[in-house]
Amino acid sequence: MNDRNIVITGFMGTGKSTVGKLVAEQLARPFLDTDDEIVRRAGKPIAEIFAQQGEAAFRQMEGRLCRFLAAQRGYVISTGGGMLVDAGNRQVMLSASALVVCLTATPDAIAERVSADTERPLLKGDWRALLEKRRSAYEAIPCQVDTSRRAPNAIAEDIIRLWQSSR
Repeated sequence: MNDRNIVITGFMGTGKSTVGKLVAEQLARPFLDTDDEIVRRAGKPIAEIFAQQGEAAFRQMEGRLCRFLAAQRGYVISTGGGMLVDAGNRQVMLSASALVVCLTATPDAIAERVSADTERPLLKGDWRALLEKRRSAYEAIPCQVDTSRRAPNAIAEDIIRLWQSSR
């Protein structure tokens, strides 16, 4: 049995949580969203962590969680958009015998998806510049799936096929 984790990453608005839940449901696996897990562990929303402790503290929390999850098996994990931008975190997940998939989308598709979201601290700045800054880190992940004009179910099916063929 293939008990490797499936790790779904990418920039905000690419569909990581939506698609991750579908993949987990179709494979009857537990789903874990790293942002939700950090909120649970910290006992406060991410915006509050950023405001009170700063982004560096949040990134440290991400790093600890990344190392913990890399040692687990059988999960579908949706990461925060910045978790695997960190080269150390990215290497931990890529080395953990997990299937790591980076979801991508055009800037217009991202804008459409996140336009009504008021909870993301990084939306307060120039997110398009942030996307460009993170581009090379995302491109360092071998498995890429463009979600721009595709239904979440079709994307989930692609990820499951990748997982099944990469055993």
